[in-house]
Amino acid sequence: MAFAIGTFVVALGFIVSEKIHRTKIALAGAVLIVVSQTIEQEEAIAAIDFNTLGLLAGMMVIVRLTETTGVFTYFAVRAGQLARGQPLLLVLALAGSTALLSAFLDNLTTILLIVPITFLLADTLDIDPLPLILIEVIASNVGGTATLIGDPPNIMIAGATGLSFMEFIRNLAPITVVVFVAVTGLLYLWFRPRLQIRPEARARVMQLDARRTIEDRDELCRTLPVLFGTIVLFFVHKPLHLEPATVALLGATVLLLISRQSIEAALAGIEWPTLFFFIGLFVMVGALESTGAIGEIADGVADVTGGDRTAELLGIAWVSGIASGIVDNIPFTATMIPVVDQLQAGDGGDDAYWWALALGACFGGNFTIVAAAANVAAAGLADRAGHPIRFVEFLKVGVPVSLLSLVLASGYILLRYA
Repeated sequence: MAFAIGTFVVALGFIVSEKIHRTKIALAGAVLIVVSQTIEQEEAIAAIDFNTLGLLAGMMVIVRLTETTGVFTYFAVRAGQLARGQPLLLVLALAGSTALLSAFLDNLTTILLIVPITFLLADTLDIDPLPLILIEVIASNVGGTATLIGDPPNIMIAGATGLSFMEFIRNLAPITVVVFVAVTGLLYLWFRPRLQIRPEARARVMQLDARRTIEDRDELCRTLPVLFGTIVLFFVHKPLHLEPATVALLGATVLLLISRQSIEAALAGIEWPTLFFFIGLFVMVGALESTGAIGEIADGVADVTGGDRTAELLGIAWVSGIASGIVDNIPFTATMIPVVDQLQAGDGGDDAYWWALALGACFGGNFTIVAAAANVAAAGLADRAGHPIRFVEFLKVGVPVSLLSLVLASGYILLRYA
């Protein structure tokens, strides 16, 4: 356990320093874990979430093939025109769209779709794209909290409990709306100095003919129905018993078959450094799980609270939020589920313990750049576009946003469940 913790802490330190690329650090840590036999190779492979990797790879191919048609540029121009080049309206439009899509698709897919549009829009308006990207990442994690399919922790909780889609909406959507409004307002005030749009840039956007940005109408007619069909399948993948990765890879495969672009060009759109970073991270976190390090944290919640319902609910939310920000909310949620199940069974009441876990794990995904899959995916896209998101830069935004979210969630828990 000590070696697994030490390896993870050292790797996290190097990632924070940004002196070496985070993918190199993650892979080095994973190799060290396996070579030292901290966990067996079979355990290391089992720790890798191939559903996340498949979802990422599939959506990257879909986005790459669709992007060449010019349709993302079209939407970028239209978004700027609808906002009339006003920073506040632009932030509200992008953040609101991201949050809504994240709730009814999932936050990872949403980020893969919306970030390329944002870079194009920021380039047209001649502003720094990173504030908009950071706002969208935060909004995606907040919006994904509202529904069963919006964020991986909620999917895992639903699988363990059988809670319905509407139960998630009734219990999580109200506080999600409140947090979204508060967080978006805070972020706008924080980034307002970096979002000043010159009058000539506004005029330039309003004069653009969005229709002329479509570069290949024939290719668009082939790819756009597949993109929309893939999105529709995301809405209904649960009743069809299809994993999100299966849906994404299905859409990517269909596009590869009908597109006139070469397979080499399509696969060049995959963010390989991002995928390998996930592989390394999954192995290191798997070692923390396997050696019992995460379990020790989870079990401590039950010991410290002493059986008091209110203390247990708040303890679950805050421990889940903070720990998810450090080790990724997916594996921590998996570890907390048995603990919460025991606490909830002992209480004998409603499902409040599960909502506390969901709020903590989902909102905790905004703490650091490695806390949620959407964060890492956005960082990979930003790197590729020549606008890297620094670990500390994200931390300066993520920490206050997460703390504000958890404070509001605590008030909601006290009012509704305590």
